[in-house]
Amino acid sequence: VLEDAEYDVLVEVSPTDVKTGGAGLGNITAALKRGKDVITVNKGPLALKYAELVRLAKENGCMLRFEGSVGGAMPIINLCTGDLMGEKIISIRGIFNGTCNYILSKMDKGQPFDQALKEAQQMGYAETDPTNDIEGYDSACKVAILANAVFGRSVTFDDVKITGITSITEEAVSMAASRNMVIRLIGEVSDNKLEVGPRLIPKGHPLSISGTLNTAQIVTDLAGPVTVSGRGAGGAETASAILSDLMAIMQRRTT
Repeated sequence: VLEDAEYDVLVEVSPTDVKTGGAGLGNITAALKRGKDVITVNKGPLALKYAELVRLAKENGCMLRFEGSVGGAMPIINLCTGDLMGEKIISIRGIFNGTCNYILSKMDKGQPFDQALKEAQQMGYAETDPTNDIEGYDSACKVAILANAVFGRSVTFDDVKITGITSITEEAVSMAASRNMVIRLIGEVSDNKLEVGPRLIPKGHPLSISGTLNTAQIVTDLAGPVTVSGRGAGGAETASAILSDLMAIMQRRTT
């Protein structure tokens, strides 16, 4: 259909497939080959084939925008590649999955993992099959995208060292609390690091945030640590990121 349809911009929002890229990879590839601008919030194609897709966009004179693929309404891509373009970004550490953060926040209050997960599913924060979230795969996709887009690395999802949250016990959470700390699933990326895993975070630190928010701390050579936060999922939040990318494309076309 995409090979014959008439359109100006493809907005790709199909479900993420971290193994093959799913339908989204084919949709994006077909659009770029036709010279069509693309906006995607689908992490799979970018985490698996970032370099190839960027090359296609350049060869065909079109734009590939993906602000919503990493932090939803948290504008981390535009911040790093736009507002901070004059600085050297040394590292990025962040909470990139609201589902895991919700579960860990509930465990801070004494809820067992299974109960917290069930509540997250009832609230609509977690899918019926929560594997991508709780095993760290969703966060790993976002870390891979940041490594490519911000640090210029040529990596894929398979290069990320991943540990999820399924092995975190109530005892571990209690021990962290006794040291005035919390456990959070943190994605870390720099020139030589590409990891997702549970980390001990001091209470009061920007990355100790509770609930479903995403937050990231960007360390630069001049500005030091810059913290950005926002809702990482939801219809309105995703639409906000898509609209931002669409306006950027419109501005580029009129200049």
